[in-house]
Amino acid sequence: MLSNRWLEKRKPHWARLEDLAARCARSGFRALGPSELQQLSLLYRQIAADLSTVREDPDSQRVAAYLNQLLARTHNLIYTGRRGSALKVFEFYRDTYPRIFRDTFNYTLAATVVFLAATVIGALVSLADPAFPRYVLSGPMMDTIERREMWTESILTMKPQAASGIMTNNIGVAFAAFAAGITAGVGTLFLMFFNGLLFGVISMACWQAGMADKLFGFVAPHGVIELPAIFVAGGAGFLVAKGLLFPGLLPRRASLALEGRRAVSLLLGTIPMLVVAGIIEGFVSPTDLPIPAKFLMAASTFVLFVVYLTHAGKPSTPA
Repeated sequence: MLSNRWLEKRKPHWARLEDLAARCARSGFRALGPSELQQLSLLYRQIAADLSTVREDPDSQRVAAYLNQLLARTHNLIYTGRRGSALKVFEFYRDTYPRIFRDTFNYTLAATVVFLAATVIGALVSLADPAFPRYVLSGPMMDTIERREMWTESILTMKPQAASGIMTNNIGVAFAAFAAGITAGVGTLFLMFFNGLLFGVISMACWQAGMADKLFGFVAPHGVIELPAIFVAGGAGFLVAKGLLFPGLLPRRASLALEGRRAVSLLLGTIPMLVVAGIIEGFVSPTDLPIPAKFLMAASTFVLFVVYLTHAGKPSTPA
């Protein structure tokens, strides 16, 4: 028999789901904010578990009937939605994605810190041990750097193919960083650290060869978009790990599903970023455009990018 204490503890959650479902039925999903939508989904799963518990008590048939009816209404709201449209895609990138990015910024920051720390380590170890860059990088690449030549010059001879290959590679890295979160974040941590270490080694090798201006003149135009996109993907991987390792009061499966949805949204947001970065890397970065002009382009792009992430999707304040 169910205890009155258990029932009293669960009733506020049932009332909350009823309120969210009623508002959604009246005005659609736009009536709910992002956190309320997540709460709707979470409560639906929790109360489905409550119904299973209630059904085991023969004396709680009225409660079971109430929960069954509440879940049926909520199920219809969740799974009887309209098909997606180009407008919804636009609304996702205009409103939803920047909000999710801000809500989960600490995870992106963690990925950024790991990458930058590894960059510093790679640069310092390379400075202390001149043999280390050749151990990490390929022999032909080091030979090219020692001749004070940029290994990126071949991109100029096949711009469209190069841009396509760069996009594919970067999107693959982003997906890998996200998917590796299921390894309790160890895989994501390794990818962030290894790529940061590689960047630090390359930077120091180019600096020692007197090619720092060429390297950063190449990296700057596309790197201000590409690197943040990789950091966001790493943050998505860490978010998956958080749902797996720290479910809090939720069942682990529900926690993973909740954080997994937010992580997928973060990942989807990086795809346009990486496509744009790939185009710039294929058609602008390796050109003979003056380095100051490349840095000016990079600074302008970065400012626009930051403004988008920090201001898009915020509710308009009445005048």
